[in-house]
Amino acid sequence: MEIVKGNGPITGEQIAESLHLTRATLRPDLAILTMSGFLDARPRVGYFYTGKTSEQTENINNLIVRDYYSSPVVANDTTSVYDAIVTMFTMDVGTIFIVDANEVLAGVVSRKDMLRASIGKQELSSLPVTIIMTRMPNITCCYLDDKLVDVGKKLIDREIDSLPVVQEEIGGLKVIGRVTKTNITKALVDLSNEQI
Repeated sequence: MEIVKGNGPITGEQIAESLHLTRATLRPDLAILTMSGFLDARPRVGYFYTGKTSEQTENINNLIVRDYYSSPVVANDTTSVYDAIVTMFTMDVGTIFIVDANEVLAGVVSRKDMLRASIGKQELSSLPVTIIMTRMPNITCCYLDDKLVDVGKKLIDREIDSLPVVQEEIGGLKVIGRVTKTNITKALVDLSNEQI
């Protein structure tokens, strides 16, 4: 922020160069600073400082998952890829969380996974979703008391659409909700409306 404050407008490439980092390394941090309102960005102009105060930072840091998460869309691990695609379409979501017979998180299936599976010449109604899903422990999760800004950073860093909100139970993690980019956008809009 100090670099932008002193030199703005300044491009992401110039900021990365002054910090001896790559633009890709810096991108998630710039996205969070822009999303938080500390910086603003204009195409072909660069980043500039908005003058946002630390009180507003405190308000952003007080936002937690518990206040903004939404209902999860889950499917059983015996579901076919075809049925998962239908669920994704009818529920209008980009991610489905796959649970086992004990309702414990077993995997995640995204739009990209579905598209990849449908490109091949496989019979989707007989292909189990477990073949294409990302499995535990390779799933990034969040908890009700996590800070929303930390969840936002995970979404950006991992380039994913949503995270399962989980709680620990005997036998594994139970999915109780989800946080999406839409949930985070709603939180920022609510915060902005409170400050008007």
